[in-house]
Amino acid sequence: MKILAVEFSSSQRSVAVLETPGPGKLVEAEVVEAGPVENRPLGMIEQALREAGLEREQVELLVIGLGPGSYTGIRAAISLGQGWQLANGVRLLGISSAECIAAQGYAEGIRGPIGVMIDAQRNEFYVAEYELAGEGWRELAPLKLATFADVKSLHAAGEVLIGPEVTKWFPGTRQVFPWAVTLGRLAVARRDFVAGDKLQPIYLRETKFVKAAPPRRLG
Repeated sequence: MKILAVEFSSSQRSVAVLETPGPGKLVEAEVVEAGPVENRPLGMIEQALREAGLEREQVELLVIGLGPGSYTGIRAAISLGQGWQLANGVRLLGISSAECIAAQGYAEGIRGPIGVMIDAQRNEFYVAEYELAGEGWRELAPLKLATFADVKSLHAAGEVLIGPEVTKWFPGTRQVFPWAVTLGRLAVARRDFVAGDKLQPIYLRETKFVKAAPPRRLG
């Protein structure tokens, strides 16, 4: 299977191409960039495909990091996936960026109970708890919104915290990014494909809209 993975939820945007030419074999190519997401997402994809020796039409599965994280980046990745499916009929898959961080932490040798922490702005954080041990990891507590005080309590209790920006707030923690290549590895065994209109960013806050006042006639 030829997989294109797009992970734009953090400040380190990444695109990866993975190919499984046979059982137990995996060929990978990844492009990583920092900066505003609007800079060159398509250029990153073209570079990754070129390094992997593939054409756009050869991509069989497109996997998107759904966040939480950078709302602009996640929306850009989802829009890209939706457009790609409309144009080429490619299969789509969305995976939590928090799960991707846990998987990356495991790949980096972190073991034991950990908390994945992602900045949610407004002095709040997205937090999910995992156990990294043995042959993989398992979720201990699902993603939730937590206050700074909540996370400070976890840190004080000795829980290992990992995430893209966690070191900004808490000493002794581990900076771990949700890399696209890890997202692609997670997708290899998944078959819960979705239609483009079903891809939704992971955003735990309730969306509130304020209705504009009716226009006034002047004069």
